[in-house]
Amino acid sequence: MTLMKRNGSMLPAFPGFDDLFTRELFNWGNTNFSSTSTTIPSVNIKENDESFEVEVAAPGMEKQDFNITLDGTLLTISSVRRNSHEEKQDNYTRREFSYQSFQRRFELPKQVVDEDNINAHYENGLLHITIPKRDEARRKAPRLIEIA
Repeated sequence: MTLMKRNGSMLPAFPGFDDLFTRELFNWGNTNFSSTSTTIPSVNIKENDESFEVEVAAPGMEKQDFNITLDGTLLTISSVRRNSHEEKQDNYTRREFSYQSFQRRFELPKQVVDEDNINAHYENGLLHITIPKRDEARRKAPRLIEIA
């Protein structure tokens, strides 16, 4: 008797074939068609008392490749990058081109974000976005209450 791996389907597992029917192939809202998530950059979001810190891993890009918008409470980070190269010789023409794009959206808490002071910078393959909190939304230090 031999054991065969199954992923919830009645078909046996074959190398590179076992997730064909279990991945999100027909999820039309899924903009990442790669099972390895290589087309959408990874994002880290940290919250502290003062702000939200967003880091987007996007090596090889330039700061002008990014577009960051805030529409109400919806923060959108997107990028479109096109490269093309053409080389002509006597008996041939060689053309190469590539196209990369992504879009990530995040819903920010209402009445918490100081919209006028959001800033971003790109350094060493990381896009850093600092989203400060309003004064009234910041966590205050514990207050000592005296017992009467």
